[in-house]
Amino acid sequence: MQKQVSGTKVRMCSINRNAIKAFLHRNSFVLFTVGAVVIGIILGFALRPQNLSLREIKYISFPGEILMRMLQMMVLPLIVSSLVTGISYLDSKATGKMGVRAIIYYIVTTFIAVIIGILMVTIIRPGKGQRDTPMSTSGMVESVTAADAFLDLIRNMFPSNLVEACFKQYKTLYKKTVLTKNITVMVNGSGILINATESSQMENYSTVLQTIQETVEEIVPVSGSSYGVNALGLVVFSMFFGFVIGNMKQQGQPLKDFFDCLNDAIMRLVAIIMWYAPVGILFLIAGKIIEMKDLLQVGGQLGMYMLCVIVGLLIHSLIALPLLFYLATRKNPYTFISGLLQALITAFGTSSSSATLPITFRCLEENNHVDKRVTRLVLPVGATINMDGTALYEAVAAIFIAQVNDMDLNFGQILTISITATAASIGAAAIPQAGLVTMVIVLTSVGLPTEDITLIVAVDWFLDRLRTTTNVLGDSLGAGIVGHLSREELQNLDVGISSSVIEVNEKPYQLICQEDDCLRHQNSETIM
Repeated sequence: MQKQVSGTKVRMCSINRNAIKAFLHRNSFVLFTVGAVVIGIILGFALRPQNLSLREIKYISFPGEILMRMLQMMVLPLIVSSLVTGISYLDSKATGKMGVRAIIYYIVTTFIAVIIGILMVTIIRPGKGQRDTPMSTSGMVESVTAADAFLDLIRNMFPSNLVEACFKQYKTLYKKTVLTKNITVMVNGSGILINATESSQMENYSTVLQTIQETVEEIVPVSGSSYGVNALGLVVFSMFFGFVIGNMKQQGQPLKDFFDCLNDAIMRLVAIIMWYAPVGILFLIAGKIIEMKDLLQVGGQLGMYMLCVIVGLLIHSLIALPLLFYLATRKNPYTFISGLLQALITAFGTSSSSATLPITFRCLEENNHVDKRVTRLVLPVGATINMDGTALYEAVAAIFIAQVNDMDLNFGQILTISITATAASIGAAAIPQAGLVTMVIVLTSVGLPTEDITLIVAVDWFLDRLRTTTNVLGDSLGAGIVGHLSREELQNLDVGISSSVIEVNEKPYQLICQEDDCLRHQNSETIM
């Protein structure tokens, strides 16, 4: 009996050890990244009392800057190759259905995020009371009209130069011009200007018409550009390009193979970069914490504003989105989310959904086993236009600024904020702190002072990380939902491919090349 008990204990110990080893091996990336975040926070607060110079902070952040550059280097070829490959391997019917499902999901979740944000800021009312948030002199945001921002969004969807779209996007600039206008006025005999009322009263006096020049200063919109990848234009082009080569059947096979190979090569490079990601994230977070000016500012109204945004993002991320996922798929959403931890932590560290895109692909395809044809279509589009966290943040910030200025917004103005925040979040570039720029559009739509954006700059660096994490989570759950709803179309495609018979005039490109080589070889032997 004692031998049996001791044998059982040994087996239990070995099972426990093996289970622990398997868990550590399976979740090594996630554990390294979580550890990096914790160490980065500790290091940042430990170095804050040292009063480091800006140059020294730059040196500390340097490893994180290298990570950002490596990830951003992958974004452009990944967006193009994944979209072209994903759409080219789908038929037009399947692509259309999946695209419609994705767009409906994006619009619904963005509206839900805005509604949650408005409810939170209306209930908590963080901006009420005496204004205790100082005006910042830094971080002024250039003003832009809502109409010009919308037109720029449309223009960027159709770039005039694809090469330029890789590093530039169209942006309306404003230029002051001095215009000279000729105005005809009435002058009396003494040389005094008179208006129409006076002229009717002075009918008996001599008046003359005189033309004078008036100088008027006017601000006019002019064509301009800003540096940054025009992701929206590249997404639109890649989708149409993939659709066209998909309809070319075997003629388009060489291009399909090329982009498929490119996509595979990029993902292999991402696998290498992932080992460096924890180091970069550690120093990114440490550098940002050291860089913070004054922690005492995060109190009072600003602290309540932060709490409002954080609670809103948590409700959207942990309740609303998982509930939507469960209703659509009848699967446990939190099991699905556990497979995304690496991508979510990277999103928090980098503050960029585009930079996180390579890792999001890897998590969805390898951990959650989402069909590659779905991820390649849904993720690049989602990273460009689906910004749940940004929409929620913009709605909260706009109403917070109204409360700080003691302005009561009516239902119509709140509805305007909802619609504008949704539209502005779609136009927000998937880059750090793009929300501050699009915030101008939301404030302008209801007549709020745009200079008050500087009130929230002090805490935007932290909230930007949280809303980016929410954006990535929304994109990923969307891919899971679209993949589940598109099972039938994908299965039909698989059956069609496996049961199709290769006809002579529809042979694969590689087979045609091999036959041509054989014919040439036979002809050369005949000549010999």
